[in-house]
Amino acid sequence: MAYKALDLSGKVALVTGGNSGIGLGMAEAMAQAGAAVCIWGTNEGKNAAALKRLQAHGGKALAIRCDVSDEGAVDRCFAETVKALGRVDAFFANAGVSGRGGASGGFAQMSTAEWRRVMSVNLDGTFFSLRAAARHMVERGGGGSLVSTASLAAVMGAARGEHYSATKGALMAMTRSMAVELARHQIRANTIVPGWIDTPMTEAALHGEAFKGKVLPRVPLRRWGVGDDFGGVAVYLASDASRYHTGDTFVIDGGYLIF
Repeated sequence: MAYKALDLSGKVALVTGGNSGIGLGMAEAMAQAGAAVCIWGTNEGKNAAALKRLQAHGGKALAIRCDVSDEGAVDRCFAETVKALGRVDAFFANAGVSGRGGASGGFAQMSTAEWRRVMSVNLDGTFFSLRAAARHMVERGGGGSLVSTASLAAVMGAARGEHYSATKGALMAMTRSMAVELARHQIRANTIVPGWIDTPMTEAALHGEAFKGKVLPRVPLRRWGVGDDFGGVAVYLASDASRYHTGDTFVIDGGYLIF
């Protein structure tokens, strides 16, 4: 008999940046475990393709175009999600943008516009969306799960990516604080820290000879991660199996950080 606590039947999960990569891997796994799933993304074509994959698992699924850097859009889209699916039990703040290598002259030459571009999505957008989810969970009662996607860049030096690192480090700190504050409402808050994951955002770098020759040998499992590698942790954090697990950091990197 299957372990009942991992059954997500009757639960609703929302994943920002859920139309590809890590987000879609999490969304599909939760759909397979029985949850109704909503994904947010800015690319309509990718949203439609992801929705078809989610619907193939037989449960309720929804895709909404949402730019999380737009505060008003986040509130509208969250209300639309709740109207369509009834509530949100597990919220995954996964949407983000890369640092694009910072600036050609490094940190000293990084423009304010580039700094703010990354901050607007990775930090402001995550704040807007987590705030909307926390507000909903507090108001309806019954607890819930908040999950943020950070990066190894938050705990390791990432040259030319100081702006990206800053957003991910701040996100980890914010999530720990949410875990303490929101525990009284039975709301859990945890962070997922991916390593080198083969996604549309990273594929150009990871498939280049430099990365394959210098970085891949430092991954003990000897492969890049993929979106599906995040399905298990997503199901766990959305489920009743994690009802006493909060304020933690889940590093999923094939062993890279410890090697």
